[in-house]
Amino acid sequence: MWGKMLNVEKARVDKVFGNEKLNPMIMALGAGIGDEFNMDKLRYHKIIIMADADVDGSHIRTLLLTFFFRYMRPLIENGYVYSAVPPLYKLTRGKTQRVAYSDEERDKISAELRGDNPNVKVDIARFKGLGEMDPHELWETTMDPEKRSLRRITLGDAVMADEVFTILMGEDVEPRKEWIEKNAKYAVNIDI
Repeated sequence: MWGKMLNVEKARVDKVFGNEKLNPMIMALGAGIGDEFNMDKLRYHKIIIMADADVDGSHIRTLLLTFFFRYMRPLIENGYVYSAVPPLYKLTRGKTQRVAYSDEERDKISAELRGDNPNVKVDIARFKGLGEMDPHELWETTMDPEKRSLRRITLGDAVMADEVFTILMGEDVEPRKEWIEKNAKYAVNIDI
């Protein structure tokens, strides 16, 4: 898939099934959707959501989780849905390269690479997105089964995504306003 998909919160089933971004995934999984979903026809037992480690990637992941929760819930109930955890930073000192998955890990690795010399130059690059990584970087950090980090999505994760999505994308304005007012103080690293 590419880009943001259909908001299934406001869509009819025929719109979901005919959506240009969802339909290829529905067909590839082979199990149908909604009342027609049949686990016996499922072609894959590990579905990995790979999204950028930014606000847009989080939105896409939430859209997909809401879709799976609403139309293919047995995938989540049976533990078949995972989220890849891409790195945020690449740190380089000379020929040594390491990746970091958080700001805290970036700072720790930077200190390790400097060793006893605080003046040593460590290049720190922020990964912009999975599509902007070189193929070998994408393989080494996010796709290689030996090195990648995956997080299994639980029903609780999907329920929380669904609740937040219902509040933020639903028809009722008041719950959305309350949620924004309550959570605005936690906003960091806002893409403007």
